[in-house]
Amino acid sequence: MAWKPTQIPDQTGRTFVITGANGGLGTETTKVLAAKGATVIMACRNAEKAQAVADSIPGDVRTATLDLADLASIRKFAETSGDFDVLINNAGLMNIPFSRTKDGFETQWGVNHLGHFALTGLLLDRIGDRVVTLASIAHKQTPKFWVDDLNYENRRYQTNLAYAQSKLSNLMFARELQRRLTEAGSTKRSYGVHPGVSATDLFTRTETLFDKVAKPVIRIVGHPPHKAAHSTLFAATMPDADPETYWGPNRLFQSQGPVEPAPSSKLSQNQELWRRLWEESEQRTGVTYKF
Repeated sequence: MAWKPTQIPDQTGRTFVITGANGGLGTETTKVLAAKGATVIMACRNAEKAQAVADSIPGDVRTATLDLADLASIRKFAETSGDFDVLINNAGLMNIPFSRTKDGFETQWGVNHLGHFALTGLLLDRIGDRVVTLASIAHKQTPKFWVDDLNYENRRYQTNLAYAQSKLSNLMFARELQRRLTEAGSTKRSYGVHPGVSATDLFTRTETLFDKVAKPVIRIVGHPPHKAAHSTLFAATMPDADPETYWGPNRLFQSQGPVEPAPSSKLSQNQELWRRLWEESEQRTGVTYKF
């Protein structure tokens, strides 16, 4: 029988931090967790927009300012955070024109991966239970992982490959974090999940003609945001969810369907690349994990 959010245990007394929760899958995830009794902290760049969304959701929903494109903002957020149970690395950008973050990182890789890498490392001692990181079926769309030039300093920028690289980084990070937690004897868990395809605002920021037709097209092949959030909710709440499994829908080329174990690319399973990505991420962000 397909898993549904009705199977989520009571979350009273548990606190979740969700990045980018002021829209799309983050908002849908917040709604369900709050309805289950959880305290949810929406960590978002746009504080005003986040507060408006929080005010519309019944339950204990709070907001905090976090800009994943700025390491100083990430550090400030971490310094003011107390203990909590689950970190959901949800925020992301997709197929945007070339730009760099405040710290000089290519923006898609900088926000989607490096921002979350730094955030997770700075908060790890305050996370009581688990980390859930959203990857994507797009991680399979890159033929290579340019580990020696992840920041686009010596090659031509391609929006789709930059996004695929960032999502591959998300999945490899989630897996390497789990490997290191296990090696350290920690009971904390790290999950990599994908939501399939859903018509969120992620598809309307490319600054191309695709922005105008994206949502109608995606609605045909994908599933609605509240269903796309199922894999995140499953990994974030189910006590027996296996952290070694990549969770997400499998129907119609993994674009929709119930939460199941999902296949991933050969690159994403290369443990040497996990290690090299981790070392590069530590060097770029200046964040070293303490297990």
